[in-house]
Amino acid sequence: MNKKIIIPLILVILLLLGGVAYLGIGLKEQKQANEDMQALAELDRKEMENEYEQFARQYSEMKTQINNDSLVEQLTQEQLKTQRLLEELKRTKSNDAREIARLKKELATVRAVLRSYVLEIDSLNRLNQNLAEENTRMKGQYAEATRQIEGLSSEKASLSEKVAIAAQLDAINISLTAKKSNGKVAKKVKDCKSMEVSFAIARNVTASNGARTLYVRIMTPAGNVLGGGGYFNYENKSIECSMNRTIEYTGDETTVTTYRKVTEFLSAGNYTVSIFADGNMIGSRSFSLK
Repeated sequence: MNKKIIIPLILVILLLLGGVAYLGIGLKEQKQANEDMQALAELDRKEMENEYEQFARQYSEMKTQINNDSLVEQLTQEQLKTQRLLEELKRTKSNDAREIARLKKELATVRAVLRSYVLEIDSLNRLNQNLAEENTRMKGQYAEATRQIEGLSSEKASLSEKVAIAAQLDAINISLTAKKSNGKVAKKVKDCKSMEVSFAIARNVTASNGARTLYVRIMTPAGNVLGGGGYFNYENKSIECSMNRTIEYTGDETTVTTYRKVTEFLSAGNYTVSIFADGNMIGSRSFSLK
């Protein structure tokens, strides 16, 4: 064959072989590039799936932190929407660019809605915490006020008791005199025909003024009461007295004298005179009669 023909033919063949090799390399690089893009798209889809799952879990957690039924219902609807979008994403192929773009846009909306609920619930929780703290503070103040009231009531009761004690009459200068029938003092108790008990009601500006009945009780050495003066109440019992006298008390010291006839036999010994008024024993003194 003519050299002028062979040489150009060889050059053409070499050029064709070079082009095929170059085309093969280009196709391989394009395939690798496509595989890399597909892997990147798959990673992007997986990342979106993880976010959707995380958002759905957050909705569940938020529902446990509140007691507002209306808000719980809203969170439930948003959670269901998030789960629905997650299922759509799982069914979407990674090379479906249009659907992936739509779901990514939906994901941004879900993220924004979730953030708004997080802020709202955080605000409610802070409000509830403040209310709880205020409630605790108010309970503390109420308890303190209750203690103060109880203290005042106790103080008032104590003061009332002190006032009542201070208002009690006080019998002083008590004397017992045995007298003969002629009114003279009997030196021997066997000659006694009447008993004279004298005393004074001490001055007391705290005691109320007005009529007061005073009861005198004389106990014999044998422990018996010289009765005949009627009965009065003392310590929830009705007891007998020897004599009684009603006076008009004005708060100033008042002298009182009472008498009792003696018709029974009296023995020598210690006689005790006790004075009562307003249900209280206001004075007592013992005397030895021969």
